[in-house]
Amino acid sequence: MRHWVTVWRAPTTPSTPSPESFEQGIDTTTAEGQSMFGMLSVLAELQRELIIANTRDGLAAARARGRTGGRRPKLTPDQAHHAQQLYDAGDHTVQRIADLLQVPRSTIYGHLNKTSIGRRPTVSKPGQA
Repeated sequence: MRHWVTVWRAPTTPSTPSPESFEQGIDTTTAEGQSMFGMLSVLAELQRELIIANTRDGLAAARARGRTGGRRPKLTPDQAHHAQQLYDAGDHTVQRIADLLQVPRSTIYGHLNKTSIGRRPTVSKPGQA
């Protein structure tokens, strides 16, 4: 609706047509049409602000009851700690850890300590120099 208010308030010239609502039949070239369009834009903005306020109130009430938003973590804290240990040891790839825990790689990356990603110690395998 804000876009239409901006378009409606933009200066028009004889070569540019003024905005007109075909659905509601509002002709913004007349004073009545302009006032009707203004009232509708105010009501639309009020409705938007009420939705935002009610959503915030609902989220606050849910938090007060101990509820949190979002998905539940796929890994338990113990599994996440185990995945971090396996990753830090450097013996397993992220894909192998994901296969062990039966989750996608992205889940493992989401639970790993962000400072340790890409900083694994290089483990020399027997027979390598």
